[in-house]
Amino acid sequence: MLVPHFASDDCVVSGFNIPRNTTVLVNAWAIHRDPKLWDDPESFKPERFEIGKNDEARKLMPFGMGRRACPGAGLAQREVGLTLASLIQCFEWGRVSDKKVDMTELGKGAIMHKLQPSEVMCKPRSFMKNVVH
Repeated sequence: MLVPHFASDDCVVSGFNIPRNTTVLVNAWAIHRDPKLWDDPESFKPERFEIGKNDEARKLMPFGMGRRACPGAGLAQREVGLTLASLIQCFEWGRVSDKKVDMTELGKGAIMHKLQPSEVMCKPRSFMKNVVH
């Protein structure tokens, strides 16, 4: 769920009458898994968000939209990039086995856990021994 909104005036949204002062909740989880918006929404397909490939990324709204969007969205996105880059730079990553990774989610809700936890092998790159000690 995104941050609640309140209707400032009576309005109609997709055929639904919304009276003034009604609390409106946006179910981002349902939107992000709507088969009308996404091809195979339950599958893990990070390639759908590749830059210049299509407009799929515009359908994703984890930080909300408009005036009520999360003010820290830009910072969070930059931090994710920096953190990921640091992990890739400092560690060698590998799979524990050659089995296909199961991306099935456990239940449906605000926090989505995978049915089977991910297992990876990581070891510090050689230059990290000088940094850590």
